[in-house]
Amino acid sequence: MQYQPRKRRRKVAEINVVPYIDVMLVLLIIFMATATAITQGVNVDLPQAEAEPMSTDSKPPLVASVTIDGSYFLDNGSVDEDRPLMLDELQHLVAAELQIHPDRPVVVNGDRQVAYDQVIQLMVALQLAGAPSVGLMTEPGDQ
Repeated sequence: MQYQPRKRRRKVAEINVVPYIDVMLVLLIIFMATATAITQGVNVDLPQAEAEPMSTDSKPPLVASVTIDGSYFLDNGSVDEDRPLMLDELQHLVAAELQIHPDRPVVVNGDRQVAYDQVIQLMVALQLAGAPSVGLMTEPGDQ
């Protein structure tokens, strides 16, 4: 039997980039998924071009209103609903009502000329009071 020496393989000096591509794709997916969760703001269900009316079988909504002069009002079915409220007072009333009826819808009624900042402050106060979502009241358009 004749002895033949083994041929030695040469070492390959190439970099395998497939694992790096896999890692980059996973990181891209993670960043895309978390980018939407990082944005700040008040969650609002904005009406589309033609808003649908609220269903009549649901509880009557809490209507938080802001007038052109910056006065806040709350229509929760009580007798003194035409008395202007301070924003923190309105927040406490809404929080108390939502503790009793947590599934009661909350909507904002704002004058067309009211400052955007006042509507945002009202929506933040409603969110801090525990409203899971806040709707915006609209009037039917002439279409």
